[in-house]
This record gives sequence, C-alpha cells and structure tokens, in this order.
Amino acid sequence: MTELKIPQGYKSRLNLYETQTAIGELKRLFEDNLARALNLKRVSAPLFVEPHTGQNDDLSGVERPVEFSIKATEQHVQIVHSLAKWKRMALKKYGFPVGEGIYTDMNAIRRDDVLDNIHSVYVDQWDWEKVIDSGSRSESYLRSTVMSIANAIYNTSEKLKRWFPALDLDLSRSVKFFTAQELENMYPDKTPDEREQICAKEHGVIFVMKIGGAMASGKTHGNRAPDYDDWTLNGDLIYWSNVLNSAIEMSSMGIRVDAAALDRQLTLANCDHRRELTYHKMLLAGKLPLTIGGGIGQSRLSMLLLQKAHIGEVQVSVWDVGTIEGCEADGIELL
Repeated sequence: MTELKIPQGYKSRLNLYETQTAIGELKRLFEDNLARALNLKRVSAPLFVEPHTGQNDDLSGVERPVEFSIKATEQHVQIVHSLAKWKRMALKKYGFPVGEGIYTDMNAIRRDDVLDNIHSVYVDQWDWEKVIDSGSRSESYLRSTVMSIANAIYNTSEKLKRWFPALDLDLSRSVKFFTAQELENMYPDKTPDEREQICAKEHGVIFVMKIGGAMASGKTHGNRAPDYDDWTLNGDLIYWSNVLNSAIEMSSMGIRVDAAALDRQLTLANCDHRRELTYHKMLLAGKLPLTIGGGIGQSRLSMLLLQKAHIGEVQVSVWDVGTIEGCEADGIELL
C-alpha cells in the first residue's frame, strides 16, 4: 500500500548536487553533536542476526523480517529490524562503564511498512545505547536525554542554514512533554495519531511518553515490543514539518527494561515463550547492564532539516509507478 502527499506549490530549496552535499554535511555534524551530547563512541553493527539469539527487534510484533540462509554455513539469519537488543549485548561485551555508550549506523529492510512521504522499505537510522545506573532509571533522566538530542538537532540545523542560505527552517530548541494518558484525556475522541498531529502543530516539537501499556480507556497509544523499552520510561520524539503540514516521528527511545520490567511486560504481552531465548535469559538473570537507548531516523532528519517533501529526495529506495509518476509530475526529484 502506498500513499503520496504533494504539498501545494512545493519546490526544493536545494538542487540535487546541493542536496547530496548537504546530506553528507548534516550526517557528519549531527553524529558529532550527538556523540558529544550523550558521551557515545562509534561502533560497527550487524546487518543480520540469528533468530534463536532473540536479538532481533520485534517492533510492534507483527512485522515480518527478511530472512535467508547462508550457503557456506547453512545458518538461517534475519536482517535486523533495529539494534535495540544487540546494542545492549555489545555494551556488556565491550565493557563500557556507566555514563558511556555507543552509536552506529543501522540499516534495515522493513518490507511490511506502508510507503508514503516519510516511510520507505529501506530504513537508515542512528542507533545508540548508553550504560546507566539504577538511579538513572527515572523520568527526569529520560527528559534530560531527550533535551540533549533536541539540542543536537537544533545545533545541526543552525549550522546547515549558515552553509546553505536557501534553507530557512525555524526549528524550536524546546520540547513539550506529554504522557500518552494526558493526550487521551485531552482528546478522548481522537486517535493516537490525530492527538500527536494536533500537539506537534501547536508546539513544534513534542515528546510523547509511556507508550505500550494500556491507558484508562483500555487501549494503547501505540504498539511496543515488551522486551526492550520499559513502557513507563519510553517515548517518541516528534517534530512538526511545515513543508508536509504534518508531524514526523524522529526518534523512538527509552530507558530499557530491567529484569522486573521484562518479567512484567512479557506476561502482559502474552510473550512468555521468549523467556527461553538467550538475550531474555541473560536479562532476567541480571547479566546485562542497565541502559537507555533509541534510534534516530537519518533520512527523516535529512528531510526535516533540508525542508524536503518526500523521503525519496534524501535516500535511494524502490517506489511504485504511482509514486514515481506523481513526484515527477510535481517536480519532486527522487534519488
């Protein structure tokens, strides 16, 4: 299923050559800003993992991973959906101390995603993870980390505008925080997406917390796998795009489950069978470090900061004929 939205009167502020130059500068700038803000070191990461390890991210639990077998070893592997679990294992393996962490390029294929202006089958994001202590498993620490990421994005935008004067994005440095329950209380007759759209348009940048567990209505704000984020200490960082006249989720992140939270959430999600997987056994036994982490969309950040209308303007992917023809008719140049 594909959906295409063409903003009326849209014209890219940068040509193709300038766009490619700007993407390169943006990624270098933001990586440096993020690493300094959160005390992270760059590492290499896998493109695929073995299913029995339990390291692949199940996202909302319904997406099908791309799978294949390796001829030389007869191993069956899956292309990662994200690196939420792998990063935590890596922090233990590398011996990172409290207060330090890692970031990496995460490339994935999400074949079940709807294709539209901000979704592609090809996913590229910065995955990051940081070791914390038990005292940092708090909402205040989550909020301060969100602000550090928002500052890194703001500083990157300001530098890009000096280098590329055609860009005139007026990005907010501040973030407005809401819990999923607060949004439900404010707009009980709206869907979760509609609530986010309303609040993001009003405030520019918002962070919606406590996603995954049931709200007072008995519904959830969104689906979350039970074995990476603590549903009481997570959230989504969302920006308003004036180009698309729509909200863009830039990052899903959170303080990760400890043994107690994993035990609770596996039962709530009817996923008790995962307790036998390697990753889950280690976590339940307290053999993995306490962490906070998330992913930040590389193409989405490029879209936002370069004021683009379609994700295909900042990444190479595969599109249906309708999307290709629609973009071509309205002057949107897909890479």
